[in-house]
Amino acid sequence: MNRQRPAPRINLARLLARIAELGQVGAIAGGGVCRLALTDEDRQGRDLVTGWMRELGLDITVDAIGNVTGLRRGQEDGPPVMTGSHIDTVRTGGRYDGNLGVLAGLEVMAALNDAGIQTRRPLAVTFFTNEEGSRFAPDMMGSLVYQGGMALQQALDTVGIDGTTVGDNLRRIGYDGPAPVGSNQVHAFVELHIEQGPLLEHEHTAIGAVTGVQGIHWLEFTVEGTSNHAGTTPMALRHDAGLVAARIACFARDLTRRMGGGQLATVGHLQLHPSLINVIPNRATFTLDLRNTDGQALRQAVAECLAQADALAAGEGVQITHRILADFEPVAFDERIISRVETLARAHGHSVRRMPSGAGHDAQMLARLCPTGMIFVPSVGGLSHNVAEFTQDGDIGAGAAILLDLLLELAQS
Repeated sequence: MNRQRPAPRINLARLLARIAELGQVGAIAGGGVCRLALTDEDRQGRDLVTGWMRELGLDITVDAIGNVTGLRRGQEDGPPVMTGSHIDTVRTGGRYDGNLGVLAGLEVMAALNDAGIQTRRPLAVTFFTNEEGSRFAPDMMGSLVYQGGMALQQALDTVGIDGTTVGDNLRRIGYDGPAPVGSNQVHAFVELHIEQGPLLEHEHTAIGAVTGVQGIHWLEFTVEGTSNHAGTTPMALRHDAGLVAARIACFARDLTRRMGGGQLATVGHLQLHPSLINVIPNRATFTLDLRNTDGQALRQAVAECLAQADALAAGEGVQITHRILADFEPVAFDERIISRVETLARAHGHSVRRMPSGAGHDAQMLARLCPTGMIFVPSVGGLSHNVAEFTQDGDIGAGAAILLDLLLELAQS
């Protein structure tokens, strides 16, 4: 009698237990996590996840930028179907951003092991180095180098916010791997991720079939003025670096109202010197994050902000310089994968909507290399990059089940 193997199923309890255990590495008050890229906490997280890969029987490789891949061999050799994300966090991060995509990928491998299924194509789960970009710019560095969009040496030489380099820290934590990087062969890539926004929850929708990722342009400005006494220097004779920084920030916000549509602007970091209550700042350093799903509109916003910055600096009699920290064009995902996410979501009895991603993800880098897609699950309150970040257990299970089905389809095709 020919017995059919049981269909693989997600073990939600096992997945949730791994999320909780990884969440203890770098845990901070309020239930959040701080695992900045290539810190000791990141090393501890890497060691934990790599250990789980070994327990699942995966072949582990670490490349020269520190990306870690666990490969489950298929009946045939060839480019694998890949899933994954990142395990580094922002300084006040949550347990789900990035981590869900990696650990759900491991759960897919475990489910296939439980069911005794060997896929036709190999399957792989990868966690990429420095996705957040909080310590080293640009963000999504590991996946950018992985697909050949950034030179390895340029990435290794990148200096972080603490004055140390990517290369030095990779060596320090023992993740400067021997595997080569750049233009790796991948059959397809699918990333499960929390939405990090409020739309799915607001619309009572269970699954997001992600159509692509909006363009991102990061700038860092340095304004040089003159320090002077706050009580004795007339307003008309000041060269106030802080004032120029504030006016540029206000201009960027007003620009989003004028342009409308999907234009976004954020000043997320601002530092004044000497930072004293009674001294006019002689230096201001700040960042400007501009995003839009329309590449042409994004370039227009960048050009207008740069022109206005020069004009404001000239008016105040200060010097201004800038450098580009990140510059990524909008990315469209593979239509076939988007459609399959929709179909599988409905087959599982879930509501689904097509939507772009407002945040950057490793998937947008892999889209340059192979057919790529993403699955979103709701974020409670739309919160992310926040210690209160949370996704309901049922939503995690729903997203992981769709990921399992889709990866299995792709790996058997």
